[in-house]
Amino acid sequence: MLSLLTPKQTILLVSLLSFSANASANPLCPRLDNGLALTPPMGWNTYNHYSCSPSESIVHSNAQALVDLGLQAQGYHFVTVDCGWTLPDRVANGTMTWNSTIFPSGFPALSTFLHNLGLGFGVYSDAGIQMCMTGTPAQVGSLCMPRAPNSDKSQANRWQSTNSWMRLLLLLGELIFLNVRILFLSASFELTVPDDNCYSEAAADYPNTDYSPTVSPSGRYQNMSSALLSTKRPIVFQICEWGVDFPSAWAPALGNSWRVTNDIIPAYRTIPRILNQVVPQTSFAGPGHWLDLDMLEVGNNVLTIPEEQTHFSFWAILKSPLVIGAALKDTTTSISTESLNILLNKDVIGYNQDSLGVAASFRRRWTEEGYEVWAGDLSGSRMVVAVANLQDTARSLTLNLTDVDVQKVGSLKDIWNGVTASNVATAYTGHVEAHGTILLELSSFTAAAAVSAPTFYSSASFTPAGDAVRTTCSTGLCTPVGSKISYLSPTGTASLSITAASAGSKLVDVYFCNNDIALSTSWLYGTNTRNMTIAVNNVVTRIEVPLSGKSSELFSPGLGWQDTGIFKVLIGGWQEGANTVVVGNQGGAAGYQSYGADFVGLGIYS
Repeated sequence: MLSLLTPKQTILLVSLLSFSANASANPLCPRLDNGLALTPPMGWNTYNHYSCSPSESIVHSNAQALVDLGLQAQGYHFVTVDCGWTLPDRVANGTMTWNSTIFPSGFPALSTFLHNLGLGFGVYSDAGIQMCMTGTPAQVGSLCMPRAPNSDKSQANRWQSTNSWMRLLLLLGELIFLNVRILFLSASFELTVPDDNCYSEAAADYPNTDYSPTVSPSGRYQNMSSALLSTKRPIVFQICEWGVDFPSAWAPALGNSWRVTNDIIPAYRTIPRILNQVVPQTSFAGPGHWLDLDMLEVGNNVLTIPEEQTHFSFWAILKSPLVIGAALKDTTTSISTESLNILLNKDVIGYNQDSLGVAASFRRRWTEEGYEVWAGDLSGSRMVVAVANLQDTARSLTLNLTDVDVQKVGSLKDIWNGVTASNVATAYTGHVEAHGTILLELSSFTAAAAVSAPTFYSSASFTPAGDAVRTTCSTGLCTPVGSKISYLSPTGTASLSITAASAGSKLVDVYFCNNDIALSTSWLYGTNTRNMTIAVNNVVTRIEVPLSGKSSELFSPGLGWQDTGIFKVLIGGWQEGANTVVVGNQGGAAGYQSYGADFVGLGIYS
């Protein structure tokens, strides 16, 4: 659990959002080693409930509630003021400062208040010219745009090389203004200041969100990371660029956590969308470096209680920072007892703060049946397993222990059902509400016996037809084949005759590539999945495969579509002897994507 620090030891939590402008990209070290966030940070943030309208009274009342409701005692330590706290412009000496209308006592007094409660002070800033979503006039961001003498905001001003002294708010017992020298390189475009926003690089007609920056944002975070390290102060640095440039490849060298997806939205569909994007990234997490799945919606009355349990369970076992985004207590709102109890669950918090620091990984999905399994190791030779019900109805679901490579469990704890069991062999069945999750802790378990390796059938041996085409991949990609079949559609297929020794259903490893990231579509229908069907003798099994890509489509184009993922699925229709196997995208014209995931191969277990 995150230790509570004295005021002199208090760590400032800095959250930095991205886009726009240009910065140098220096060589990145493999991992930042600042000795901080050895377990995922926990706390409270103003944004999800109050958006960009924080105030001194809001922060005071919710910080006090962290203590009074017992949340601080469970590790919720940081209180972060998100967007909306600054003035529209810097003051004369270039300093970003607070808006005294909404923070009349000032940040020094606010920091003292929080420190006296035993809490840490977190501050949001932006890697662009202006902060996100702060209304009119927009508030200044961390990038400094010099203006020509006697110019006004209606004039376009060309970016130029400049050494910008950024004054950071370091709240370590008292408010300290620290000058940090950061170099921003010149850009080759002009900006009209009033219309600029935190995302856009365009000179005019700014899009609301630009998910295709011409330069990777990593350089700006390199600058900030170096500046923070140069202070010699303990500062937890959280990075956010919404997963545009696959930050898991570079952010661990710069910060303590990094957002891997677009924003969470106040609806259940956001949870599976985020989980599908996390699938290929769980191995990047570890002590001091965490995947950030965004702030929690638990307590905001936008999810059912079972959905809140699912949300909290997965954020915890994937080792995301646990940052409350609900109003705990203000003049009109108090968090419900049911939601508070979820946030206070000691077992689930313990999985998040476990010293081993291993994020759970995706194990199985039953697409048509509507459920999936994730699992991860814990300290003390334990395991945490989540069985998520993706359907809209309550039911019983069964975990086959072999799906998590276990044969027998000496002790099992079913967290949300409040059930314990001993000597569980083969399988465990539990009740789960619509969109709920069976969250299990396994201990004293026996590993499953090794199974014979599957027989692998390369996509190179399949015959493409219709829209489908065979594509040669870059060296070392589309493993283990080196090529794939793309453009699977209702009329584009890949087929092969495969001989089976027995009839019935068979467990199959599906090797696929999918890098169809939901960025602009994430607010509406984006799921971070693609459809694929496998028909054996005309018996069709449909699967929705998650993302597999580990490269940016912007700055490593095509490589993310050549990273192989493996999806384990039970496929029926097999007969003894010859079988016609057709991989395609049946149903693609009936509500699924027109083109399915790319196909690399099948591993068939006997």
